[in-house]
Amino acid sequence: MMNLLVIDRSTDTQSAALVTNGNIVPRVFAGEDSRSGDWPVKVRDFLAANGVAPADLDQIVVGQGPGSFAGIRAALAFAQGLALGSRAQVVGLPSSVALTREHAKVAVVGDARRDRYWVILYDGVVTVKDFFLVTKAELGAAVPDGYTVVTPDGHRIDQLLRDHYGAHYAGALTPLAARLAEVAVAHPEQLKPEPLPVYLQAAVRS
Repeated sequence: MMNLLVIDRSTDTQSAALVTNGNIVPRVFAGEDSRSGDWPVKVRDFLAANGVAPADLDQIVVGQGPGSFAGIRAALAFAQGLALGSRAQVVGLPSSVALTREHAKVAVVGDARRDRYWVILYDGVVTVKDFFLVTKAELGAAVPDGYTVVTPDGHRIDQLLRDHYGAHYAGALTPLAARLAEVAVAHPEQLKPEPLPVYLQAAVRS
């Protein structure tokens, strides 16, 4: 069986999961900032506590966001560095897929800043419409009938989404590596080779 490490640093609730012997072992690093310098050590200790060395890993899955760009880039760099010392393949999944539900239509909506909001539509884990940007005025029309709306950015846009979607808004959820691990195991076709951060707006020049 494969040993699979999954990491997500797209939010302040950073997490990891290990798939070994057919079981998913979750770990949440609560309260740690996305720039935490000792995060790689904690992941190393997490692997060791479960009897897995980096050289034993077959695959490393990274949550690509959207979210904390610094956290996502750090996670990708860590995964690529870890893979140098093993035969592991580095692949990605959008962190938003961790908020999906099997056999349900879900719209994940997030704060893209600069008065824009990102939306992605899922049917189960299958992308119906990939990430697109809308204004506040366009939010209502961005989600078709029959979709449940969730967000990883409840601390910023919870009330806005309640106002726009009413009973169709199911609230704020946190993308966790354990759910990404479930998707990676059940739907390996969703894994993306040579992953890059999901970045929805052009960088601003300083």
